[in-house]
Amino acid sequence: MPTENRPEQHRPGRTMSAEMAQQPAVLRRILADGAPQIHRTADLIAARKPRFVLLTARGTSDNAALYAKYLIEVLLGMPAGLTSMSTTTAYGAQQDLTDVLVVTVSQSGGSPDLVASTRAAREAGAITLAVTNNPGSPLAEVSEFHIDVLAGPEKALPATKTYTAELLSLYLLVDRLRDGAKSRGTAVAAQLPDLAERILARQADVARLAARYRFAERLILTSRGYGYPTAKEAALKLMETSYIPALSFSGADLLHGPLAMVDNVSPIIAVVPEGSGGQILQPVLDRLRDRGADLVVVGNRSAVDAASAGFVLPTSGVPEEIQPILQILPLQLLAYEITTARGQDPDAPRALAKVTETH
Repeated sequence: MPTENRPEQHRPGRTMSAEMAQQPAVLRRILADGAPQIHRTADLIAARKPRFVLLTARGTSDNAALYAKYLIEVLLGMPAGLTSMSTTTAYGAQQDLTDVLVVTVSQSGGSPDLVASTRAAREAGAITLAVTNNPGSPLAEVSEFHIDVLAGPEKALPATKTYTAELLSLYLLVDRLRDGAKSRGTAVAAQLPDLAERILARQADVARLAARYRFAERLILTSRGYGYPTAKEAALKLMETSYIPALSFSGADLLHGPLAMVDNVSPIIAVVPEGSGGQILQPVLDRLRDRGADLVVVGNRSAVDAASAGFVLPTSGVPEEIQPILQILPLQLLAYEITTARGQDPDAPRALAKVTETH
């Protein structure tokens, strides 16, 4: 039966589609209802004067944590790192984490290794903060502080609205840690819900792009700076929904070897931020064009016009540090469109569960 004629309850991707569409409302909820809680939490943490930050996560939340790493290092000027949980859970390493802020990001807050490593961090003297979509989760219970990202229940296996909710919540946290009561993050981010609606309304544009990749055997995604977590998250979405091998590289790393596999039939998706990240990505885009790559750009008009095709983002005047909340939206749609075009159901990727219990 053709997809368009199927009853709504049987349409592949119905749940993922609905949850993607909820993202503007989720962003508004965070700005209206979540920001006060985030600000109170940030003020309590700031009073403890953490000396550096460690971020712990898996999967999609790991890409949100990488985004937070950029925020912390750039906006706070504070060292930040991504933890290796197995050093604690498998090897039993003991660390002195006195006055270290450990932020654990998880949609469900239920993975045993996240809970165990957070408990161990707290016992080692860390200030522990859980950022989840489940305030009643085991992770929230073992953490000293908790931020609820207020995304509402997410039933599709591919995370969409929880990812953008994590990004906005982490941005508001870091902005408050930087500026305290003078923080303007809520005002700066106020434009995001309307811009998100504009992007999601252009699904037909994304569907035309998806036609390029329906039979792709692999995809390469690249970006730099704040856009790099977006490239990683987009690659993950494409792999878990369409099963197309999708490799993500920092533009700098792409030039250090992987460029050799790029040819005139290799599809490349570049996320080009408006700002410093886009500027330092330009030499990489030039090299890709020189190699005849099929280059599609998600970014501003000039970057898209210089590529084979692309999706123009309405990011003029939007600070670079919050552009990832918009950048990922057309790429979520792209994963959905490619997957349904290939006759697969993005709501239920094979071999995956909503809560992944790693140890």
